[in-house]
Amino acid sequence: MEIGIIGLPNVGKSTLFNALSIMNVPAENFPFTTIEPNIGIVPLKDTRLKQIAGIFNPKKVTNTTVKFVDIAGLVKGANQGEGLGNKFLSHIREVDSIMHVIRMFEAGNVINTLEKCDPWQEIEIIETELILSDLGQVIVAKERLQGLQKCGNKEARIKFELLESIANGLNQSKTVRMINEEQKIDFKILQEYNFLTTKPIMYVLNVNQNTNKDKLEETINTIKAKRKTNVIAIDSQIESELAQMPENERDNFAKELCVESRIDELIQKAYKLLGLITFYTVVGSEVRAWSIQSGTAAKPAAGKIHTDMEKGFIKVEVYSVEDLVNHGSEKKLSEKGLIRVEGKDYIVKDGDIMQIKF
Repeated sequence: MEIGIIGLPNVGKSTLFNALSIMNVPAENFPFTTIEPNIGIVPLKDTRLKQIAGIFNPKKVTNTTVKFVDIAGLVKGANQGEGLGNKFLSHIREVDSIMHVIRMFEAGNVINTLEKCDPWQEIEIIETELILSDLGQVIVAKERLQGLQKCGNKEARIKFELLESIANGLNQSKTVRMINEEQKIDFKILQEYNFLTTKPIMYVLNVNQNTNKDKLEETINTIKAKRKTNVIAIDSQIESELAQMPENERDNFAKELCVESRIDELIQKAYKLLGLITFYTVVGSEVRAWSIQSGTAAKPAAGKIHTDMEKGFIKVEVYSVEDLVNHGSEKKLSEKGLIRVEGKDYIVKDGDIMQIKF
């Protein structure tokens, strides 16, 4: 599962990516520094994993991760190929969720592709390009289906009618997400089209010490009200500098600057945006966290660890981190009957500790 970092050129996407991944990708003061996407695998800080490790004292503790993709800046007209737009739109199509970075800082030494900082204009430019890209895809898909549905192909007729409904909404500047909220479309039928505006999205407001706090709060409230999604304000430049320091020095440096790092909070929000939950295993000398889609059953969850576990799945013994922390050991959990035996159809819960029999 991947989350793509997008936005207009020079809004701080690559600087934020540096802060997340400590990879030092180029973050230059001109459009299209990033051509091919940069990819970073970022460990998810996990209090529960530390709690489990504190009880079992393993030799090895392995966090789960979040995969971030730094995608080049989009510009107005991207859907028609402006600024290598078609290539960059295809990169967005490959990710599972979107993190839209918006510029909320004035800096004379950093080129702004707009006349001034205007967060809502940035949202509308990017949203319009994604909508127009989806609309182009719908038009092509309808043309391909038109003959089939006229010949009595039932599946083609259903798809054609759904696509027609989506086209009407897109023409009214609505995203496919908005259209779905209104009409409750069955997207399993349209899964093959992988529309850009169906992807879950969150917004990151890139700020600095000069950002107007009242305008920032107003912007956050407006986005939450109009787009009903997560918004977080973060100083990407400071976060990037902090990320490159030794871990034991970061807190003191942040205190000197009178700032509070929000990078871990950002990673957690990205993880939730991907629809992921965490389960844990304690095997030999290793305690490990695993990420799966919410709603995953025990058998495919076992396959996340190893395909042989899924193929030969018999049962799973499961208990919660909360119960383990409250009672202090597996032995006490067993005595109190808090370790359950579940079958292949058991839906794994966030915070489950599982021992899989296969």
